[in-house]
Amino acid sequence: MVRTEISLFLENVPGELGKLATTMSEAGINIDALTIQDASEYVQGLFKARGKTLKRVAPAASYGSMQKDSADHALIRLLVENTDRAIDLLSRGGYVFDIMPVIALEIENKPGTLAEMAKKFGEEGININYVYGSALPDGEKSLFIFCPEDIELAARIFED
Repeated sequence: MVRTEISLFLENVPGELGKLATTMSEAGINIDALTIQDASEYVQGLFKARGKTLKRVAPAASYGSMQKDSADHALIRLLVENTDRAIDLLSRGGYVFDIMPVIALEIENKPGTLAEMAKKFGEEGININYVYGSALPDGEKSLFIFCPEDIELAARIFED
């Protein structure tokens, strides 16, 4: 299923994730999936590939600062239950973020299921830019988020 992932930058200091989670919670927005990484490589690649196209969500001064100090920031990727409301909330809060489509798959939590999903991507010649996911040890299902190079083809493959 195609979902909209929000990628945002937080200062890489104690308490920032707690502030973000509290902001979402107080607005009644549940976080379905989340991953965090150092933002330096992502920011450098983003600016080279896309220029300053994110100006729609942040002032120009933020970009120079983010490029220079990207190691001091974390890249948070998340799926939420109400993306439009979360985007509005983040915009009003002055967060620097972007959105992109991803494939969110709920799969059986057993050996080989992830291999089957990844194999389908490979058989169709679709490169996976990144993936994250998790399950509870005794849970029956897992949620995995795939960011493929060809979202439209991936969506057709996994539409059932």
